[in-house]
Amino acid sequence: MPERWITAVLDPAASGGWAVARSAQGFLYDSQGVLFSRDWLKGLGVPILFEHGIGHFDQQPIYLIEFEGSVHIDNCQWQGLRQFMLQPHFEHFRLLAYAAQIGTWAREHRFCGSCGRATVQVPGERAMYCDRCDLRAYPRISPSMIVLITRGDEILLARSPRFAINMYSTLAGFAEPGESAEDCLVREVREEVGLEVANIQYVASQCWPFPHSMMLGFHAEYAGGEIVPQPDEIEDARWFRVNDLPPLPAGRSIARYLIDLYVARRLGLAEPVLPG
Repeated sequence: MPERWITAVLDPAASGGWAVARSAQGFLYDSQGVLFSRDWLKGLGVPILFEHGIGHFDQQPIYLIEFEGSVHIDNCQWQGLRQFMLQPHFEHFRLLAYAAQIGTWAREHRFCGSCGRATVQVPGERAMYCDRCDLRAYPRISPSMIVLITRGDEILLARSPRFAINMYSTLAGFAEPGESAEDCLVREVREEVGLEVANIQYVASQCWPFPHSMMLGFHAEYAGGEIVPQPDEIEDARWFRVNDLPPLPAGRSIARYLIDLYVARRLGLAEPVLPG
């Protein structure tokens, strides 16, 4: 069965097609969903910051239209990407996740980072170009690691002050220059909870569009130390038994996948599938 969503660089000068609309308020939607006639959106008379062709959904060309500022459109509403992520059967999440990353990149690279001159889209390539500096800016991907630490039938979970009330999750952090993902994992675990780990194993990866991370998922075993939460970063961290877990992250996240996978293996349940 062919993929419903396929990324592609489409020419904004082409006519027709469908579009998703984004602004500072999130993505536009109505009772029919998040895909709108591209011509209809462009005919609203609302100032458009930029437009990028981003791919095909069910073989139909899809564009991202980024509005400038806050916008009111009759019979429509705006919603953030995280809210769409929490809808487990929402079929357009991968499309919106990609659109969000392209939109963030395009906003941040409208002007050259070297001389400040306005950049232009490179035809047929996902790049913004400054002809004065001969400089191309490509979409940024920030590598980070996320790890589930286990101790037999117990898993280590922590909560950040930024989390939803009572929710716990795995540890994560961005790789620094010169670090491997494994080096990053060991450092982050020491910094965030003061523990040592061993038997590090790569599990899976997930593109995380908040705003442009590549999450490299690992499993590691506890090797020593007492939990000492990092001030201002970790509000609480503790061991939980696999059959007595707190509220967990959204089902689409790799954090939830790492947890569910280990729990399934310990309890002899069917293994989950990492959502695309």
